[in-house]
Amino acid sequence: MSTTLKNPEEIRQLLAHACGRKELLILATPYLRFESSFVALQDNELHALATMSREDAVVGLATGDLKIRFPRELGFLEAQVQLLGLGLVDGRRTLRLSLPKSLHENDQRVAYRVERLGRVEVTFSTPKPDIFTATLLDLSISGARLHAHKDLPEGALHPGDAILISIPLNDQIRIQTTALVCHMAGRNLGIQYRTELGPEIREPLSHWVFLKREEERDRLARRMELAVRPDSRANGVPELSILLISTDSELEQSLKAALEGVRPVSRVVPATQPLKEALLSKPSLAIFHVQDGGLDERRRLKTLMELVKHRLPTLLLGTGLDGATLFELAGEWKASSSISWHSERGDFLERLVRGMIRRHMNTGDGPLTPQDHRVIAAE
Repeated sequence: MSTTLKNPEEIRQLLAHACGRKELLILATPYLRFESSFVALQDNELHALATMSREDAVVGLATGDLKIRFPRELGFLEAQVQLLGLGLVDGRRTLRLSLPKSLHENDQRVAYRVERLGRVEVTFSTPKPDIFTATLLDLSISGARLHAHKDLPEGALHPGDAILISIPLNDQIRIQTTALVCHMAGRNLGIQYRTELGPEIREPLSHWVFLKREEERDRLARRMELAVRPDSRANGVPELSILLISTDSELEQSLKAALEGVRPVSRVVPATQPLKEALLSKPSLAIFHVQDGGLDERRRLKTLMELVKHRLPTLLLGTGLDGATLFELAGEWKASSSISWHSERGDFLERLVRGMIRRHMNTGDGPLTPQDHRVIAAE
């Protein structure tokens, strides 16, 4: 079940509450997702913690399709926003965002069950009372599914019985509550918490489930990504490559290393005929190398961009000019995105390229990017 909130005062109150709690926040674009948190609500601007560099913020967030997602009680809220620029609040670098005109509320997370848990051992006691141990199979805000380590004695437990259960999920979350047995099948049993979990457990558990759901988005996207990639070993079909338009062979080797797990990289010189021939292999992405941004280079690359436009996503990768100029060129040439390159940006480039290919092939959300802890404190 979902609803849409449009009352400006109600939206402002919800955002102010989230800022007061420094609530967890996901910034989602067509290509990437960033983990952040609320910082402050000032006038008609929302401040979120900057967990990426200035360049990454411009590349990743300066889009007309920027969304925020954050947990709220037993559900989560999602809204469309715009990046207004960078800010500073209480000595912390922030992202300035527009206030959303509406908030989409989704409470499906009540039923969402986390299944990738690792090994979590739980204990529970029956009405007799007898104490048993079990492995946690899945977990949600409202209940769990267990696998007992040994067969339960006949008549020890029935659907509808109340049990006392202890679930040491991690160092921060330990659930100890009464629960009702909903169903049993051999050693497996499903339970529902009998009373609502207290806020000291419910809130961190809600955040944990929310993040697990974001991780699952990425796993599903990877699965879909693999499903549409040809297996060259099985059928002899060459894998769709990433096309690098550049004269720099050293850059080619750097990108091959950074994008090894995404697609193979093949390079062509920036000329019309080689590019036309390379496009016959139907690459999945074209990366245009911008070295100095001079007039001759701009004219040549703009002409080549016209050959690629509308066929596949395009990325401008700059090595000899500043990020602002590169961003302007990307807008002028209608490139999908842009990035200033140096070897330390390999992880960010890998996620950006993966997200662009996923978007082009309609195989799911963009990846979560790693936090850059160097920029969380103001420079």
